[in-house]
Amino acid sequence: MEILFWIALFIIFYSYLGYGILLFLIVKLRRLFGLKKKFTGNQDYEPEVTLFVAAYNEKDYVDEKVKNSFSLNYPKEKVKHVWVTDGSDDGTPDLLRTYEGVEVYHENARGGKIGAMNRGMQFVKTPIVIFSDGNTNLGEDSIQEIVNLFKDPKVGCVSGEKRIYQKNADAAAGAGEGLYWKYESTLKKWDAEWYSVVGAAGELFAIRTELWQEVEKDTLLDDFIISLRVAMSGYTIQYNPNAYAIETASANVKEELKRKVRISAGGIQSVVRLSPLLNPFKYGTLSFQYISHRVLRWTLTPLLLLFILPMNFALAYNSGMNPENIYTLLFYGQVAFYSAALIGWFLENRRIKIKALFVPYYFFIMNLSVYLGFRRYMKGNQSVKWERAKRG
Repeated sequence: MEILFWIALFIIFYSYLGYGILLFLIVKLRRLFGLKKKFTGNQDYEPEVTLFVAAYNEKDYVDEKVKNSFSLNYPKEKVKHVWVTDGSDDGTPDLLRTYEGVEVYHENARGGKIGAMNRGMQFVKTPIVIFSDGNTNLGEDSIQEIVNLFKDPKVGCVSGEKRIYQKNADAAAGAGEGLYWKYESTLKKWDAEWYSVVGAAGELFAIRTELWQEVEKDTLLDDFIISLRVAMSGYTIQYNPNAYAIETASANVKEELKRKVRISAGGIQSVVRLSPLLNPFKYGTLSFQYISHRVLRWTLTPLLLLFILPMNFALAYNSGMNPENIYTLLFYGQVAFYSAALIGWFLENRRIKIKALFVPYYFFIMNLSVYLGFRRYMKGNQSVKWERAKRG
């Protein structure tokens, strides 16, 4: 049991912190030995791009989104604005048609976001297509920052950064989600510097239009599948945090859990659908990054978290619960962590906001969502017609 415990503990640590430490060391060593290469050719590359938004009942966001899109710092004549509305019945298509320069392709039947993307790509004629959500605003230099990375012909996909509006006293969803994305942003920067990012953020990412592959209509994580298939075809996914999409956090943990369960179900589906990427003999560094950064978090690690607490208790109990014993210290540490999560839940329900306690609560919610997402995936009842989580 001791061997199993330490193996489980190592995998859990590696999934959430160890891989980040390893990435940091790899990046530092590459810089030290001058292995960091920056592409400097084709500096005048400034192609036409298409801003592509797949929308469903986005009427409340249309005005702000369109104004934001037209205000971005890139030659106006080189930006095409394409909105594909899918089943919207709140007047979104009619409102969009009132804006000059916006192409609107509406279909009454609702097939989900991926259905809209598959249908809408036939209208994209530019070499670069930039996907963005209707309820997010983009940083003013986002298009230029994305295009800059496409100057390297080896880059097939560029991911922007997802940012969360921060409030002085966020609820658990905002505090946890904001911290999580800051950490993820750091990992993505290091992943990209080493070789490739492992999946793009759907709020803002771009691909070379010629690399588009129609995606299965039941796909849950369209951004993840699209971007990794680009990487599997021999290109890299790069990351530029200066290109960003910003949105509000989920209104509360219940709404955030709903969103995370959908993502987790999609994560399991993606691991199955991208199974060839688990072969490091074929995909090398990309496979290692994919397994370390994504697969473990969506599969093995949450399962081990379920067993490591009782295993730890058994080992601590066998040692007589001696406070100087490592197993006892680790057990009390786990109890303290989950107690903090429980207090975070208690305070969230009473709208008392202490960020330090919301972080372990958010971590617990993240892993709970994997169990619920796996169950939903196995039952096959996760629709591609997602209901957006309410925002704060």
